[in-house]
Amino acid sequence: MLGVPVGEILVLALAMIASGVVTGILAGLFGIGGGAIIVPVLYEVFRALGVPEDVRMQLCIGTSLAIIVPTTVRSYLAHKAKGAVIPHIVRIWALPAVVGVAIGSVIAAFAPSALFKIAFVIFAGLIGGKMLFDQDGWKLGIELPGRAALTVYGFITGLVSSLVGVGGGAVSSVVLTLYGRTMQQAVATSAGIGVPITIAGTIGYMLAGLPYQAELPPFSVGFVSLIGLVLMAPISSYAAVYGVRLAHWLPKRKLEICFGIFLLLVSLRFIASLL
Repeated sequence: MLGVPVGEILVLALAMIASGVVTGILAGLFGIGGGAIIVPVLYEVFRALGVPEDVRMQLCIGTSLAIIVPTTVRSYLAHKAKGAVIPHIVRIWALPAVVGVAIGSVIAAFAPSALFKIAFVIFAGLIGGKMLFDQDGWKLGIELPGRAALTVYGFITGLVSSLVGVGGGAVSSVVLTLYGRTMQQAVATSAGIGVPITIAGTIGYMLAGLPYQAELPPFSVGFVSLIGLVLMAPISSYAAVYGVRLAHWLPKRKLEICFGIFLLLVSLRFIASLL
């Protein structure tokens, strides 16, 4: 680790800072935490620092969840101030989402994630295509389902989030739009659900990584790097407000197109990780 060139570390640090800006804008714009950007950047940082392969991906995911905690909180508060959040959905989804995060944290620490990546690629690809090419054709209903179905959706959102290091917006936003909620409402509510998801995920990955502490870089608590957290979290949190402003300025259809493109890019990111 001492043999890593200073210039390379500087370039990687600058990449993390730039990604923090993009992460914050995406969090406010789409109600997501930006883990699809953070995870690959951190992967290269930890590779350069010589973090062992068998714990590197878990460290990326745990650190990503920690980084996007303040971003998600800031995004949620900004959307709430604009009155776009659906409060009862946040309340219903919070507990099952945390349960999903807890299970996902254990699975991610001990099992290969390839099958979950494939499932997410299929899901995000289909929904991304829907957002891009079909404005109103795909609907599961005009009213939100009952508490039981919403509980299942909350659990799935938490599980997927903890396995790939994101705040859950890519799942929850899609569910809400399929039940007739506006994109602005879906984005705002997803940010609210992301708060307990990211906090629980951070704690879960800290605990899951404690047995591997000897293999992890300095200033790590389990599968969370405090160095990565300090570098990226403040910047992404600050930038989230600008994403919120953009979300409430863009017309509904343009926001749907942007979200569809985002989902397809996330799919490509996971496809690349499987090759």
